[in-house]
Amino acid sequence: MGNGKVEMGVKAAVRAAILWLCLAAPATFAGALEDGQSAYEQKDYANALRLWRPLAEQGDAAAQNNLGEMYSAGYGVPKDDAQAISWYRKAADQGFSPAQFSLGFMYSLGHGLPKDDIQATYWYLKAAEKGDSSAQISLRLSCLSDQGVSQDVMKWCHKSAEQGDASAQTILGSKYRDGQDVPQDFAQAANWFRRAAMQGDAIAQLNLGAMYNQGRGVPQDYTQAAAWYRMAAAQGQSGAQSLLGSLYNLGQGVPQDDVQAAGWYRMAAQQGNVTAQYFLGVLYDMGRGVPQDYVQGHLWYNLAAAQSSTANGDFTKLAVEKRDIIAAKMTPGQIAEAQRLAREWKPN
Repeated sequence: MGNGKVEMGVKAAVRAAILWLCLAAPATFAGALEDGQSAYEQKDYANALRLWRPLAEQGDAAAQNNLGEMYSAGYGVPKDDAQAISWYRKAADQGFSPAQFSLGFMYSLGHGLPKDDIQATYWYLKAAEKGDSSAQISLRLSCLSDQGVSQDVMKWCHKSAEQGDASAQTILGSKYRDGQDVPQDFAQAANWFRRAAMQGDAIAQLNLGAMYNQGRGVPQDYTQAAAWYRMAAAQGQSGAQSLLGSLYNLGQGVPQDDVQAAGWYRMAAQQGNVTAQYFLGVLYDMGRGVPQDYVQGHLWYNLAAAQSSTANGDFTKLAVEKRDIIAAKMTPGQIAEAQRLAREWKPN
């Protein structure tokens, strides 16, 4: 059910923000809820607990959720996941979306009860339908799973995409492109990528550019590919920067221009993009678009070669070969300088 570390980060970020929702409670409880909130913010947890517990016992969902938060974190009370779950459930059963998210979170990690992805999804869906952003993030993470997702999650992803959620549109485009959890359909993939790309989503712009580059779901059109790559590249997307560099390198959809190629490769290479590092090494090796410089060529080959061969495949292997070839043209001093630069290099 998503990445645990990411979800914990989400949970920590929203813990304090959840509490302000108590202000939407009935007026008869508002004073005590506000006073409890003020005490909580001042880390006077004992007083917050004193103010909130009677309200929670009288059935106020916001107060019940707040007690769940305190037991979950161990604020003013011994940390007790079972007590946290009990209070979350009382509030969740009343339809209080922050508590529904928190209960789903506890199920997703198996805190205080057996880990249960089905129950986690159930509560996330309930909270997400009410607009809870943390639950929506968790469902997006679920959609990204390569282990397959439930039909309910896919329905939510479709619904969110139809409502204009750019992240959901991008995820759905990837699902159709890869044939994961839906039948493979390049035209549908391009459609969803386009809808997200038009909203400025850099990943969707990159992916739509790739569809035009490869002629998948749309007619092959290098000019369109370059246009979409450029939009994503302008947002700092390293994959798009590298691919735009390749179009300039080959003169596809743009005039052939080694200087432009080197510039875009450099932007991506500085972010650690292995393909860009390899090709920037090639340009320095050959003196295309940049002055010929074996030290710089060796540096970029070496950085590409150091990356995981499992994740980056052929370019890592090619970089190893090219590095060893260029080293034969270099003096020991030049090699030492290139190696020093590689050790000191840090991505932007």
